[in-house]
Amino acid sequence: MPLKLLIITQKVDINDDILGFFHQWILEFSRRCELITVICLQRGNYCLPENVKVLSLGKEKQKSRSKYLINFYKYIWHERKNYGTVFVHMNQEYVLLGWFLWKVLGKKIAFWRNHYAGNLFTRAAMMFSNHIFCTSKYSFTAKSKKTILMPVGIDTDLFKKKNNNARKNHSILFLARISPVKNPHLVIEALRHVRDKGIDFTADFYGNPLTQDIPYLDSLKEKVKNYQLSDCISFKKGIPNRETPRVYNAYEIFINPSPSGMYDKTIFEAMACESLVLTSNINLKGKIDEKFLFMENNEDDLAKQLVRLLAIPFKKKEELGKILRAFVVSNHSLTILGDKLAKCFAN
Repeated sequence: MPLKLLIITQKVDINDDILGFFHQWILEFSRRCELITVICLQRGNYCLPENVKVLSLGKEKQKSRSKYLINFYKYIWHERKNYGTVFVHMNQEYVLLGWFLWKVLGKKIAFWRNHYAGNLFTRAAMMFSNHIFCTSKYSFTAKSKKTILMPVGIDTDLFKKKNNNARKNHSILFLARISPVKNPHLVIEALRHVRDKGIDFTADFYGNPLTQDIPYLDSLKEKVKNYQLSDCISFKKGIPNRETPRVYNAYEIFINPSPSGMYDKTIFEAMACESLVLTSNINLKGKIDEKFLFMENNEDDLAKQLVRLLAIPFKKKEELGKILRAFVVSNHSLTILGDKLAKCFAN
């Protein structure tokens, strides 16, 4: 039976620095579905095939929760003949709002949520869902018997090594939303230890803070100044996800200190671009070389592992980068994710 899918997500915008990746996910799903209807809170720029319809709840025009709610129910009712399965990406609120109507209409609910934290509302959304997906076995949603662990879903045609890009020697990258939960402060502390050992490096932090995290970003900049690291550490604004391959390609080492329950896709984007990675994510323990792992929330161990990676000869770094990319291509590509999700949606 032809697959007709309703996708509900926060934003459809190819230029978004955080959620731009989901545009490629929709494109991948469109190759496996007869029809896709996307309901998003906010709509920006996109380029999708004719079998994809994008409907916005209206945040790009005005902020009105009542309007969002009215549009949500209007869309899921009006489009009811155009989908058999609902795929809710990350936001549990939509499962809680729509589950009763979907059950009455005989629609299956698939819920994707990958985060270490959860609450009673998360549990309720999990209970109402037919399928639950996450990438990390340490995600809150991994506790359910309905949960299926999924590949991260990296577009390996987009994220790859660019032969015309020269990686600067001893260059380090942090790329994420600037937030305490992403632990950029830990990276700064580790870099201070590396500098104290007399090792030269340059490090760039790419990312934008949410409004409430602007003071946190200011504190990071102040920390860099106080540690006299301003000559080697810079802060740059976040860029669209589709532009990040050129950034990954400019650096030798990518650091991700986020909690294991998140399993950030940036780790895999960097590996796909053949950058070396340093991560505390224990999902990767036993799957990649121990030299790419450090103890969670441990600045000293991060510094120690970083010093070891920086000392690796250039040719060896290139060989290791190829090994990391092969791991992503074989286990976490967007094609593999698309195939696996399509089978679940069809069942």
